[in-house]
Amino acid sequence: MHRYIPGTEADLARMLDKLGLTSSEDLFGDVPGELMLKGGLDLPEALSEQELVRKMKALSRKNSSLDDLVCFLGAGAYDHYIPAVVGQLVSRSEFYTSYTPYQPEISQGTLQAIFEYQTMICNLTGMDATNASMYDGATACVEAAKMAVDSTRRNTIAVSKTVNPEVRKVLGTYMDLCGFKIIEIDMDNGVTDLVRLKELLAGNSDLAAVIVQSPNFFGIVEDMDAVGELLNGSKTLFISYVDPISLAILKKPSEYGADIAIGEGQPLGNSLNFGGPYVGFLATCEKLMRRLPGRIVGQTKDIDGKRAFVLTLQAREQHIRRSRASSNICSNQGLNALAAAIYMATMGEHGLKEVATQCVQKAHYAYRKLTESGVYKPLFDKPFFMEFAVIGPVEPAVVNNDLLGAGILGGYQLYRDYPEYRNSLLICVTEKRTKAEIDKLVETMLSTAAKEGSGMA
Repeated sequence: MHRYIPGTEADLARMLDKLGLTSSEDLFGDVPGELMLKGGLDLPEALSEQELVRKMKALSRKNSSLDDLVCFLGAGAYDHYIPAVVGQLVSRSEFYTSYTPYQPEISQGTLQAIFEYQTMICNLTGMDATNASMYDGATACVEAAKMAVDSTRRNTIAVSKTVNPEVRKVLGTYMDLCGFKIIEIDMDNGVTDLVRLKELLAGNSDLAAVIVQSPNFFGIVEDMDAVGELLNGSKTLFISYVDPISLAILKKPSEYGADIAIGEGQPLGNSLNFGGPYVGFLATCEKLMRRLPGRIVGQTKDIDGKRAFVLTLQAREQHIRRSRASSNICSNQGLNALAAAIYMATMGEHGLKEVATQCVQKAHYAYRKLTESGVYKPLFDKPFFMEFAVIGPVEPAVVNNDLLGAGILGGYQLYRDYPEYRNSLLICVTEKRTKAEIDKLVETMLSTAAKEGSGMA
């Protein structure tokens, strides 16, 4: 019946007879008829192996052409340089074939790799404890919010509108299904409206946590000290969503009073991968350590006094509490976390600082070249890390199309998530970009504006 499934018609008949059924469709008798597919799937005819290989090679060539583009697109996924050693080491069979460390006595290598990753994330954020990793930055945000609700016994989460829109959408979906309330804090010139936040704190006794991102979605460095001061002494927790690379030169979450630090770990040695798989991180202070979701690896000694690693503080509550569990995460992004650990170990403190510094310098060079012309103007006049938004005289889609023709992957069109910012592009400049590439970006954008402007005239 199926080329790769060994069951025959006779096998099927024997199984149905054993179950007391007459056809395989009877297995789905409990499914309402209106939900059943009527007719076959709209799929092409099956291919031979030779035809399939040819088709897959043609598809892969499309992917490789995208790799040739010079990337100025960020908005949550970033094109940083990844040292060759990262790919070489994560490709070792003992790493990429291992699944999960259920049996610590035969998983010491996997457990140690996770432990080293946890140590580096704690060093980077300044927090006391972290777990073995989350699925991505968005789900790390969800788990942090659930931690806050669980620890404060409050029901409402406030999140700034400057937090990545995709993260806010995922958070909203989870919180709604869990029966929790979400309040979005308004923006003020591209940053969190602290006046509005102060009003929320004064008027809402059910506020479990406040979530602020810095650098925020627009690339702007938020005043996290001010947020920390507003929350200091209150029972509302401070959840900080951060770019891990930026922490090499910006304040650590622990330094401005964050209770939980979260973020997307893709910039740490993980390629863009067309959007995933990625790796989220979640770190917290000692008082919340026992509420960390997922796996946590600890260091101990074996009976011979030698260093050993174990799964500790098991927070995988779905094993025992099931529907009452505060978290249902049951795995971690082990290979991606390993890549992050190798990247951080390779770069070291000085290397990460160099990467962050180059991002700042190159982004500000691009910003100056674009805005000094007067054709493109800053959308916000705020300090930024490696992303900035400009507003111009031409539709962003037109600009990006011309950039694509020049071999450049252009910026993010902000009106997709912020309709009030029509002709605005969010441009990202990482340490990979050269002066020549930045100059070509500026030249193409100015040329498009001049061409479209004369056409409109």
